[in-house]
Amino acid sequence: MLFNRHKTSLVPADQALPGRESPGFALREPHTVLGHPLTGPYPDGLEVADFGLGCFWGAERTFWHLPGVWTTLVGYQGGYTPHPTYEEVCSGLTGHTEAVRVVFDPSLVSYQRLLKTFWEAHDPTQGNRQGNDVGTQYRSAVYTHSPAQAAAAAAGRDAFQPALTALGYGPITTEIAPAGPFYPAEPYHQQYLSDAKNPNGYCGLGGTGASCPIGVARTQG
Repeated sequence: MLFNRHKTSLVPADQALPGRESPGFALREPHTVLGHPLTGPYPDGLEVADFGLGCFWGAERTFWHLPGVWTTLVGYQGGYTPHPTYEEVCSGLTGHTEAVRVVFDPSLVSYQRLLKTFWEAHDPTQGNRQGNDVGTQYRSAVYTHSPAQAAAAAAGRDAFQPALTALGYGPITTEIAPAGPFYPAEPYHQQYLSDAKNPNGYCGLGGTGASCPIGVARTQG
């Protein structure tokens, strides 16, 4: 059961794997593309945003291309098991989704712009899957770090739904919740799709073709 990658029901907290007190690895290398440290403390003035939009390899690449993003890293969020391994998350027995943490300069890129990228880069109506990737670890999620982020995420969802409905998609299933512990993924997952690692690696991420009408004004130029 540990390696069942197609578990589509969220595990109850009392049935989740126990995990461990520490991850057993450290992320010592800087970001392969951006050159900055992956983990904090981050420089003053930067903010953090957390998103789940399917396989975190392609999700991370989507965000590191945005001007104003200082660093990104992938990990596990929204579950119960402390410091899970990739295999444990893929089993569906930790409750986590694959997530990307985006550290950004709000004077250069707005949180609304990050949300626009999030909504448009995947299909947020699929529940516990993204395309051929099936399981609770691929669910759509926004984990917020402030009331302002929570309000912006909800507003973005409500603004995007009519565009999706017009194209024949169903209701948005994205989980919007306060950010809990973020457990970084193993070093080999970080910037997995960068040119330095796997420029032709697998990415199952795909959007709907709908345009989300938020976050445009501050991102021109």
